[in-house]
Parts: sequence; C-alpha cells; structure tokens
Amino acid sequence: MSSHAAVQAPETSLGEPHFKVGFWTFLGSECFFFGTLIGTYLSYRGRDAAAPFPHHGPPDGAGILNIPVTSVSTFVLLTSSLAMVLALAACQRGDRRKTGLWIGITALFGLIFLGFQAYEFTEFYHNGLTLESNLFGSSFFVLTGFHGAHVSIGVLWLLSLFVINLREGIPAERALSVEVAGLYWHFVDIVWIIIFTVVYLIPD
Repeated sequence: MSSHAAVQAPETSLGEPHFKVGFWTFLGSECFFFGTLIGTYLSYRGRDAAAPFPHHGPPDGAGILNIPVTSVSTFVLLTSSLAMVLALAACQRGDRRKTGLWIGITALFGLIFLGFQAYEFTEFYHNGLTLESNLFGSSFFVLTGFHGAHVSIGVLWLLSLFVINLREGIPAERALSVEVAGLYWHFVDIVWIIIFTVVYLIPD
C-alpha cells in the first residue's frame, strides 16, 4: 500500500473523511497555540525601555523592523497558497505532471520565505536584537520562530508529496492527501497574515 493511500478513511456523520475531520481538530488546537503566542506578544508590546525597538521609541526613535523586505516575503508566501490550490485542482483532474509542478512551486516559495526569515533574523542579530535583548526580542523570536518551524514542516510535507507523485503518481481518488496538506499550508499562511499585521504594520 502506498503512503498516500493511508490517508483514505470512512466518512463521518458530517460527510467528511475521518482523517480530514481529525486534521481540522488539530488545526483548531493550533489556533489556540498561536493565539496564545500572539496574545503574549501583544501583552509585552511597547513595554521596553531599552533598544532595539520594533518601530520607534526612546532613546533614538529608531525601529529595527524592515517592513519592505518582510512585505516581499509575505507576498511570496501568499502566492504559494495559490500554487497549492492549483496543485489540488490538478490532482483532482488526474493531471500528474501539473500536480507535481504546482506542489514543487509551493514548496519552493516556502523555502524562499524561510530564506527571507533567516536573512531577517541574521540582520536583527547583527543589530543587537536577540532572544535575551528585551521583551520585544523574546516575544518576537518565539512567535515568528514557531511559525517558521511550522512552515518548515509544511515544506517537508510538500516535498514528500512531490517525491510520491514523481515515483508513482497521486491519482484523483487519493487527492485527500494533497487536500489535507493544502489545509495545513493555508493555515500557516493565514497565521502569518495575522502576525505580519500585528507585528509589522500596527505601530507601537
């Protein structure tokens, strides 16, 4: 039995497969997890008396966040969601070549986003912002770091689907494996929209 066949399951009383309903439940718990991290960030927001600051503040009014760079990485991640939709549509049509193409593009865009995040973290470190620097540094790195870890998991998941499709194909009747991976990917995209808005766009 192939690895993607294992995700097939009888339908629940809701008319959806057990695996899909179970995964929605998992995503619900993830909402609580990220809600807690975002709430923690907001509770510490603006309480630092020492630089570096996210947007502005004493003593020199300088902000460390590079909004233009992060806006580009955000656009890349959001575009990857479109590629994921196209991957699922291709799989449901039984188009093996385009399924692999769009899954590969989605994973690539995820890697580009992670590259931007690594660049940002490196720049922050060189400018004096670390996990121990101040409240902003602690809450920022924990929040965005956990999100980055989730993106990394998503990329690995997509690459495994890419390899499966390359070796044996993912037929239309097994499209649930791609659909559930898409649910996860859209979830991390939505979480990033909230993080980007709260951390980067709303001033202190």
